[in-house]
Amino acid sequence: MCLSAGFSSAQQKIRVVIAGLNHDHIHNILHEFKDGKVIVVGIVEPSRQLQLKFSKQYQLPDSLFFSDLKQLLVAKKPDAVLGYNAVADHLAIVQICAPLGVPVMVEKPLAATLQQAKQIEALSLKYKVKVLTNYETTWYSSYHEVYNTVNGENIGKIKKMVVHDGHQGPKEIGCSPEFLTWLTDPVKNGAGALNDFGCYGADLMTWLMKGNRPIAVTAIARHYKPEVYPKVEDDATILVEYPGATGLIEASWNWPFSIKDLEVFGETGYLHALDNTTILTRMPENNMSTKKAAPLELSVSNPMTYLAAVLKNEIPGTDDLSSLKYNMIVMEILDAAKRSAASGKRIVL
Repeated sequence: MCLSAGFSSAQQKIRVVIAGLNHDHIHNILHEFKDGKVIVVGIVEPSRQLQLKFSKQYQLPDSLFFSDLKQLLVAKKPDAVLGYNAVADHLAIVQICAPLGVPVMVEKPLAATLQQAKQIEALSLKYKVKVLTNYETTWYSSYHEVYNTVNGENIGKIKKMVVHDGHQGPKEIGCSPEFLTWLTDPVKNGAGALNDFGCYGADLMTWLMKGNRPIAVTAIARHYKPEVYPKVEDDATILVEYPGATGLIEASWNWPFSIKDLEVFGETGYLHALDNTTILTRMPENNMSTKKAAPLELSVSNPMTYLAAVLKNEIPGTDDLSSLKYNMIVMEILDAAKRSAASGKRIVL
């Protein structure tokens, strides 16, 4: 039975269920809800303390909270479920939603382990249900302009990609205790900074390489702050090899500032997305310029408009930054990186 069959192209807002409140990115969707941009028909969160916290902060009525996800889906028939819980718990959401035909979008990365991801993929294929992954950087107009410039062959073929993602550390920047509890747990998060920030670079490189899998991965994981993060690494450097190109992912909880940027070196030019809108271009003879990227089209400008467009079949959601296809490759890269860091060896895929 497909519970999302009632979704029509005439609808302007999608009806969603939120699964979990222990991920600090939850504030993004609750702000959308408060601003009337999305309809939340129910929230499943086992912690009464978290229910009260968010109920007070966002004026959420008690009637929104449910204890059982399956019962909520049958009762409310949402268009999709949004996962805002521990990465290792994403599988449990899909195990409930897929048989009921309910699409799922989870916060990055797709899963804590490659094995969990394969189970998610199997459920998605069996029940023909979309499972999407949300990354903050997916909605950066600068990244899309870099992608389009590369596709236009304005800098020749890609030779090297460098992605920096990180900040001073989740504890240092004031992440909530409930978020920190699982984010710094090797089972619940799958790793530390390697999973938390390494996934961004793996996703972007998969996109730039048009879904081609790398041939090998080599990684180094460091533990600079064991007194703060005793269970997981807080810094990772991942080398990703492609035929004709190399990717370097630098993921850290140890930088003096927050950073998310993307560098692409082509045969005849260089593009650097400095932030979500600014692009630095350098061409031969050191011809350098900086500009602001044009705004994205509404359907690909934020997670909810994208999800709505996918549900209405306006865009396929099959070969892009959020797609299951690309995120399975992301999980392969992260899995190989963890194995490489543990063994000190180059992992051939």
